[in-house]
Amino acid sequence: MPRSICSETCPSGHIRNYQDQCCWVCVSCREDAYVFNDTCKSCLPGYAPNKDKTDCDKLKALVIEWLSPWALVPLIFSSFGILCTIFTTCVFIRYNRTPVIMASGRELCYVLLSGVLCCYSMSFIILAKPSVETCAVMRVGLGLCLSVCYSAIFTKTNRISRIFNRGVKSIKRPVYTSPISQVAIALGIVSIQLIGAIAWLVIERPDIREIYPYPLTAVLTCRVSTFSLIMSLIYNMILIILCTWYAFKTRKIPENFNEAKYIGFTMYSTCIVWLAFLPIYFGTNNDYKVIVDRITTV
Repeated sequence: MPRSICSETCPSGHIRNYQDQCCWVCVSCREDAYVFNDTCKSCLPGYAPNKDKTDCDKLKALVIEWLSPWALVPLIFSSFGILCTIFTTCVFIRYNRTPVIMASGRELCYVLLSGVLCCYSMSFIILAKPSVETCAVMRVGLGLCLSVCYSAIFTKTNRISRIFNRGVKSIKRPVYTSPISQVAIALGIVSIQLIGAIAWLVIERPDIREIYPYPLTAVLTCRVSTFSLIMSLIYNMILIILCTWYAFKTRKIPENFNEAKYIGFTMYSTCIVWLAFLPIYFGTNNDYKVIVDRITTV
């Protein structure tokens, strides 16, 4: 039996585009839009159309799953790094009074190892579900752990430089080269970063927020301004530059102190990694930031 209509009723998520007074063509709305009064309306950020495309529902914010590749890769690297750091610390403790360990500046080595352990441990904080507490720990720990490492390296290279530069001009021993003085200097350098991080927490309270990197996608993350994060990392950048400078100055010292050459190689590599780290980190989405951060630490 012939039908007396020229167009079928449009399915869900479609609107009628009239060709004449009685006939129309069904047009599909975008995936992030719903149908309202025969027009397509976009959902607000953080919302998605319901099944029938008649209204918008709140999206469930995504977090990094611990079993996802974005989490497993950093966790494997960090766990291996933690085990290696603990093993190295145990070796230092076991042979604490041997000439080799004592000559290496064991006190600063312990400071450096604690900083490395802290850096690897930060992976678990970064990968945890964002909350006010984890965001606060991350904001303090991210810069503090790095400053512990670089303060030890800076103090060590500065000491070597002062000893040999002073030896050329005078036989008198330079001041503040004892182990206690070296640890005090390193802790003083770290305290500057700690005070700055605490002040940052007071001025800009830690909080969480949702970001929308793609349509129909909401990601839960810590609320922090890019400017504040850069300011937090500037102090460590200054330490890296100073460490690199002193490592370069002490590159030709006698063989008995050839650790300066290894420190120099480490600092040159660090500068290259950081030059790559900054634009990649600030130019990627939240999921990739964790990977970039962990690779930089390693």
